[in-house]
Amino acid sequence: QAQLQETGGGLVQAGGSLRLSCAASVYTYNSYQCMGWFRQAPGKEREGVAAIDNDGTPTYVDSVKGRFTVSKDTANHTLYLQMNNLKPEDTAMYYCATPTTYVRCRPVRGDWFKTSWGQGTQVTVSS
Repeated sequence: QAQLQETGGGLVQAGGSLRLSCAASVYTYNSYQCMGWFRQAPGKEREGVAAIDNDGTPTYVDSVKGRFTVSKDTANHTLYLQMNNLKPEDTAMYYCATPTTYVRCRPVRGDWFKTSWGQGTQVTVSS
C-alpha cells in the first residue's frame, strides 16, 4: 500500500490560487509509475483531475486544462497540483492517488487498479 499525505488546501476567493502537495514515502515515489489527483464534491462521485507518468508527462481533464498544473519533485518525493483561476465549482476534497497497475496514466478511475489514496485536503472556493 502506497503512503501518501496531502497538504495545502484551504479557502480562497474565485480567481485565486492554491498549491496542493502530496508527500510520498521514498518507496512509494520510486515504485509507482503513475500518480495523480482526484476530487470529490459533496453528493458527487470522485472524479479525476490530473495525472503524471514516470517520464513527467501530464494529462488533465478538460475542466481544469489551462488552469491547473501537475508536477513532481523527485528530490523531495512530492507531487504537486498548482491551481490557478479557481472557480466555485472547483470546491471539493482533493485526493492524491497512485495505482498499482493501470491501463493508461490519465485521471480516469476506470483505468487505474488497486489504487492507493491519501486522506484528502479540502479546497473551498468562494464566489
